[in-house]
Amino acid sequence: MAKDLRYNRLAKLLCGYSVKVSEGENVLIDACEIPDEMVEALIEEVVRLGGNPFVKQSTQRVNRKINMLSGGGRLETAAAIELETIKKMQCYIALRGSNNIFENGDIAQEQLSKISAAMRAPLNWRVSKTKWVVLRWPTPAMAQQASMSTEAFEDFYFDVCAFDYSKFSKGMEALRRLMESTDKVEILGNGSDLSFSIKGMPAIPCAGEMNIPDGEVFTAPVKNSVNGVIRYTADTVYDGASFSGITLEFKDGKIVKADASSNAQKLREILSSDEGASYVGEFAIGVNPLVKKPMLDILFDEKIAGSFHFTPGQAYDEADNDNRSKIHWDMVCIQTPEYGGGEIWFDGVLIRKDGKFVLPELFPLNPENLLGKNTEK
Repeated sequence: MAKDLRYNRLAKLLCGYSVKVSEGENVLIDACEIPDEMVEALIEEVVRLGGNPFVKQSTQRVNRKINMLSGGGRLETAAAIELETIKKMQCYIALRGSNNIFENGDIAQEQLSKISAAMRAPLNWRVSKTKWVVLRWPTPAMAQQASMSTEAFEDFYFDVCAFDYSKFSKGMEALRRLMESTDKVEILGNGSDLSFSIKGMPAIPCAGEMNIPDGEVFTAPVKNSVNGVIRYTADTVYDGASFSGITLEFKDGKIVKADASSNAQKLREILSSDEGASYVGEFAIGVNPLVKKPMLDILFDEKIAGSFHFTPGQAYDEADNDNRSKIHWDMVCIQTPEYGGGEIWFDGVLIRKDGKFVLPELFPLNPENLLGKNTEK
């Protein structure tokens, strides 16, 4: 059977644009439930660019079994092996398929927390010391999550992943400058009344170089500055459990009340994993014009045009508010009219209303302009 030519196009994007493989660099291809033909396309592209490909293959079902039945010394050894391996790599490409997003649903939260803590060192090394990109792989299960046919979802997936990310540059640069000059942020509407400071925090544009699909600008709140209530309008999955209607209340940076319309007790258990789990490590604004609704996959959902995510847990090194945690849970709030609307204010100035930017310098990030319709000047 002939190889899908979309595999080659995606491989070129990941190797040439996202991680920019250079002559002599070691590249780890971490593939979970990915077609062999896609892995082969990545190997071929790495070699064409002069790199050295290394492959790690796994399945969710096998990962679940080993995670459920092992711990202690095995976890320590596994983490040491992962760390030594990633230290020898200059690039990391992860493709993660999922035939069942709830595969880890019957693993105890205590065990999942131990695994997360054990693997923190290799994860931190990979994020801070390598050129990396992570993406999901389209499966019938993902199509179901998106309420689409398998064929239609695959077409959507490759369109989103192959989007011309250079179109973000002008608008993201304007948003970066604005965020870095802002002190007070206010999130209002549809059950949210939240305020916090981002004064002195760097803002990082994301345009296809670390996650695919991409399309966000992230920073972090000053750790103790968060006050008020946020109501998340997108469902979310974490550690194999699904959550709806999450509402968090903050006082001086800390979550003092957490509730949800489903799995509320599990929510509170995760947010009690450690001290940092009850503080926020990231605030990001999503702008991908092709991602319009949630599908229980965070690499897509956090990029939804008209959304933002406000993330309990670990901060990123690039925008570090000193919060440390075993968790990093990107919870998404969509503010388009279909999801109840809402506003974002920077230092008393409205910058986005009902999911659309209202400042002229940010118009290039509105969907109609990114898609070339040019209805705003």
